[in-house]
Amino acid sequence: MSESVVLDTALCLPASEVEALIQGRMIATMPRIFINPGRQFALYPTDISINLQSYEQYYRPSFLSIAQTALAQQGCEKVVVKAWARCEGCILHPPESLDSLSQLTVWTKEALQQTLGQRPHLVLAYLRVYLLPQSLEILLQSQNPQFRPLNPSLIVSEVNPVLNDRTFAQRKDQLEKLQPSLHPELEELQSAIASLSISQPAAKQLDDDIKVFLGWSSDKLIKQPDANLAWINDIAKLGDRSIEQDDKKSNYQAGTDFENIARQSLEFLGFKIESAYKGGAGGLDLYCSKPYPIICECKAGKLIPSRTVEELLKLGGMHLGKTQLLTSAKLVIGPGNPSTDTQKAAKEWEVSIINAMTLQKLVEFKAKYPGAINLVELQQYLEPGQIDYKIDEYIDKAEKEIKLRSHIIQLVKKHLEKTGDVNVGVDALHVAYIYDSPPKSLKNQELYEIMIELSSPLTGYLGRIKGSNWNSDRFYFLRDLPIN
Repeated sequence: MSESVVLDTALCLPASEVEALIQGRMIATMPRIFINPGRQFALYPTDISINLQSYEQYYRPSFLSIAQTALAQQGCEKVVVKAWARCEGCILHPPESLDSLSQLTVWTKEALQQTLGQRPHLVLAYLRVYLLPQSLEILLQSQNPQFRPLNPSLIVSEVNPVLNDRTFAQRKDQLEKLQPSLHPELEELQSAIASLSISQPAAKQLDDDIKVFLGWSSDKLIKQPDANLAWINDIAKLGDRSIEQDDKKSNYQAGTDFENIARQSLEFLGFKIESAYKGGAGGLDLYCSKPYPIICECKAGKLIPSRTVEELLKLGGMHLGKTQLLTSAKLVIGPGNPSTDTQKAAKEWEVSIINAMTLQKLVEFKAKYPGAINLVELQQYLEPGQIDYKIDEYIDKAEKEIKLRSHIIQLVKKHLEKTGDVNVGVDALHVAYIYDSPPKSLKNQELYEIMIELSSPLTGYLGRIKGSNWNSDRFYFLRDLPIN
């Protein structure tokens, strides 16, 4: 368990640089005086003026938009403190290191030269930054010394570091040795999409992935729930009409609500639904034409009524014709256990029956792993009768395949960290796989095929250096596949 830390002081820094530390863009600051290693303090953002003609001269182009946004968000009366830090060491940098130092931080060479001209030495303090569980508002002071007292003191913990131990150590070593950035193009891309990530979920996900890859964020991301998918939680509730009494809905309205959310669910899974056969009196509830024809009957309530199968067959034959009816998959989605006569009819006429909760499980799995459900493969599980257990089998099988791939990605990552190599071949990785409690036995060729899949530009979990044949290809780690 993380021990509590008492903070009595705050380090005053430009708001833009506090934001850079919080985002993991850099791990150091330029204090006016030497900071003793081990000292701990809150990070107090200020609007300290930059003594240059413009921010363009002080910050590198890739950081300008973030710096300007951070400054614009500064309050007139109060300062918002979001993080605290511990000094992990200070180092003096000579003038000849300024070019390299600029490439590894947010400052231009001109800004570093100006700072060096104002002080006897250019001191860089390495800061291990931790986020506060809740932001703290402090009254703004007109004067900003390097440190200002906190009254009352702040009690914090190390439970939420911006960077994990390994990532911070790697970044610190890179800065101490002035090793150049390996991916300057990705840094430019991240800066270009940073503003979009505020309002665009897709841009936010890409932004997070790039930060992890660049080492600006810890390895494992907490995937935030998508507010646009909240409807998924209502599928089973609308199916068994547990909310009917609260909403005082009629049977017809409750049935319509479930039919609508079932339609939304099947479309979300990837089926194409034909609106020409829309439900209502004498109409099919749902007819999916692709990737294969499937006729659906939706029943909301506490149980599936008798003669539901006969009703599906009658309406299907009337709208589609006998031949198309017989060659289409047939599905009833409803509550509870079907009656004996319904199960018998379902077996005879090859109609599948699933619960509303089973439909919800499928949709939840699709939302969690967007590419995991193969509808053509799913068709093999649409057997006659009640098949909730078959759908559970399919989801379990697909989840095991995802966990296998996550295991292989982690294996590549751990192997490269352990050996210090930059990439690995299939033979060496297969040996490591055998001795790493594998979830499934794989041959060399099988492992290679999965790694090819994971290194596709459409997945991007591994990188691949193509050799003269499959056995000479080399692979390297790009990003994690989180299993929640």
